[in-house]
Amino acid sequence: MLIIEVTNAREVVRKRLGRLGERLIGKVVNAEAQVEKSLIQEMETAFKEFGIEARIVSVQGPEFVGENSLGFPLEVRAERHVKIDDE
Repeated sequence: MLIIEVTNAREVVRKRLGRLGERLIGKVVNAEAQVEKSLIQEMETAFKEFGIEARIVSVQGPEFVGENSLGFPLEVRAERHVKIDDE
């Protein structure tokens, strides 16, 4: 199982949206959710190309606590099942 924590979501959105985007972050735009949505789309494409079936879940809530622990609660924001179509 992989866990990927995006640590610079605000900066990524800021670069993509410019000065206007910087003002919208936290008000209209949820930086973490937007970056995660884009990553899920890219991962789905890559997984299909490699023949990988996976369950990709974007969640809100858990945070790293120290080096080896995650803190919860868990709220699922998005989920996608990647399946390979048999031809």
